[in-house]
Amino acid sequence: MDKLRALQFFVRLADLGSFTRVAEQTNTTKSMISKEISKLEESLGARLLHRSTRNIELTHVGQGYLQRARAILAQLDDADSFVQDLQQHAKGKLKINAPMALGLTDLSLVFADFMEAYPDIQLDIHLGDENTDLVEQGFDLGFRASSRPFDSQYVGRPLTRFEYRVCAAPSYLESHSKIAAAADLSQHNCFVYSYFQGKNLWPIGEGVTIEGKLRVNSTIFMMEAIKRGQGIGFIPEFVCRDAIEKGEVVEILADETKPNLTLYALYPARRYVPPALTHCIQFLEKWFER
Repeated sequence: MDKLRALQFFVRLADLGSFTRVAEQTNTTKSMISKEISKLEESLGARLLHRSTRNIELTHVGQGYLQRARAILAQLDDADSFVQDLQQHAKGKLKINAPMALGLTDLSLVFADFMEAYPDIQLDIHLGDENTDLVEQGFDLGFRASSRPFDSQYVGRPLTRFEYRVCAAPSYLESHSKIAAAADLSQHNCFVYSYFQGKNLWPIGEGVTIEGKLRVNSTIFMMEAIKRGQGIGFIPEFVCRDAIEKGEVVEILADETKPNLTLYALYPARRYVPPALTHCIQFLEKWFER
């Protein structure tokens, strides 16, 4: 027995007082409705209706059951309306994890625009470069920039691509030996990003092993040392873009082959994605397209 359908028939029958009229409104038959009501009564172990050839009358039990059935159906309608409203007018809270450098550069611009477009969505953003388990830490959304695929427990939506740049300050290049090929980097003070998957092997050309006097877990921090002429960095373009445009650093080995970084929006794989997250992903995709 479909109990929800039986409840709906019972309430309509109480309102209309006629099997014929209920059948007409629900596009079914009188016998079908009668069977559903009988099954409902059988499951309850009580009679809800007195039937006669002329009218239908609720029993005392039926009157009490009608009040509660109405409340159940009203709550169901309210639940449906709640979901539909969220789908159309996104609300709620999103807990987001993002790399520090991306959070301080491009993503800060993205989410400033997002907050303006969706003022009813609350953002709880955590910046950090350490490897974080999104599911374990309760994140709705995470960002990763990588040239490698991710664990299948996440849904990964590619948003855009970034290039790497080899950067040094003009003052450093003036006071050190010439860099004409990737292999020349082995003779220079090359900074190491702690979370770089290649460690001390930079994927420039056929690859070059580097050494340096600075190892740090922040590319933003590293850029300041590069701008001061202290050494060379292998830096994502979203970190060094402004410094290059201002002439604070210059790109070297621009013609050498380097990997691209794909920026992914990651979220835990699940059947139902919250409407706020769906709106956020769609906004991100359109923002990066522009």
